[in-house]
Amino acid sequence: MARLGGWKTAALGSTLAAFFMQPGTTRANDAAPELLSAAQTGQCNDNSCTVQMTAQQLLGTAEKLVSEHRFDEAAPLLDALAQAPQIALERDFLLGYAAVEQGKTEDAVRIFRKILNKNPEQTRVRLELGRALMLQGKTLNADHHFRLAQQDRDLPDDVAAMVRSTRGVLRTKRNWAFNMDFGFAPDSNITNGTNAETVSVNVGPFELPLQLDESARKKSGTGQFVTSGASARFGFIGESRLLVEGNSQFTNYSGKTFDDFAVELAVGPEVDVSDRTQVSLQALGSQRWYGGRRAATGFGVRAGIQRDLGDVSRLGLTIDARRQESGFSTAYSGWQLGAYASYERVIAQRFIASATLFGRRDALNSKPYASFETGANLGIAGELPMGLNAALSVGASRAWYDGALALFSPDPRKDWRLNARAQIGIRALRIAGFSPSIAYSYSASLSSLTLYDSKRSRFRFALARYF
Repeated sequence: MARLGGWKTAALGSTLAAFFMQPGTTRANDAAPELLSAAQTGQCNDNSCTVQMTAQQLLGTAEKLVSEHRFDEAAPLLDALAQAPQIALERDFLLGYAAVEQGKTEDAVRIFRKILNKNPEQTRVRLELGRALMLQGKTLNADHHFRLAQQDRDLPDDVAAMVRSTRGVLRTKRNWAFNMDFGFAPDSNITNGTNAETVSVNVGPFELPLQLDESARKKSGTGQFVTSGASARFGFIGESRLLVEGNSQFTNYSGKTFDDFAVELAVGPEVDVSDRTQVSLQALGSQRWYGGRRAATGFGVRAGIQRDLGDVSRLGLTIDARRQESGFSTAYSGWQLGAYASYERVIAQRFIASATLFGRRDALNSKPYASFETGANLGIAGELPMGLNAALSVGASRAWYDGALALFSPDPRKDWRLNARAQIGIRALRIAGFSPSIAYSYSASLSSLTLYDSKRSRFRFALARYF
């Protein structure tokens, strides 16, 4: 597949590379005077002239008219090019570019996405999509496509510099973002309980089986959920910004016993220490209710740094420290400390792959519940043909506990924890602005104590919208 070129014009360029085309015909009086000079043959009668041109000549003329902003004159030529499906990409690009220049950004975004669904390597189209999204004020989405475009090693130096500069401007103008989704989620284990009916308990020198109550065992159910996330940036001291972030999630099950509601708020300064590095420091507050009761209240700080490594990769580091006060028992209260290092890289101009290493310390009041956990997660997400988005992730971790639960074992508990998730969304379909998605997740806790050995499968059918 030939690639669209032409980088050095206003608004990221508008010229197309030459392509081999098939012949076509059009009526000269329906188009522009340029047709007569470009035509191979022509004849006139009854105040009407018909010219015969190759599709390449017709495309070249349409391109010239579009570049001169003579959109009304270009329209009949672009209509005629619909009869030449072998140049559909070039025609669609001109239609999208004309739409952007006329302020019809919704049409432009739709056309450019249609092209990229089949031709993700078309960097020229992706840059124009980013521009259209930027004009709509969708800075986060625009930055995403500019970042994907930067992977193209054939990008001219001046265009690459302009894209880097544009992304810098977008970061400073990214004043707010909001997303939410809602739906229902069939779940095999809403309690994260074990499937075992009995566990062994230590009574002096003896080990006896204990029948587990139903409330301690695995229970399936279907929940209705709503999740949301928001961020806002305000001018602060000097060149810094005040970053405010919040998120919430609520899952409702039949009855009240397993209803789960949590909110978190983070506020603090963010600053660009260079054109490739951002640093932030935020105060944190969180609250969770489970089964209608206060489950945990948290407060602390979070520090983060993000560094762009060239144009296609990014490194991030986050350190989180917070105090958790349990609403169920003081045994579960204490400090939680975490460190997370992540690496992201653009792949094939449509996917972003990520790897995360983490370590977490739960320094709780009761040693049998205090633990240290370390692990890793791998993920990849991006665009597929037919207007689909997809994401896949897997992870594994190991947890060690400080003290033994003497009733069940003389040795401290140890867990292997596994997780996997797959999601597909249909961005081409909108329902009142929301796009549907389906996700499946699996998690397993392979514990040295049967009571904490569990497996969980969950489907999630959602409608999501990003503002």
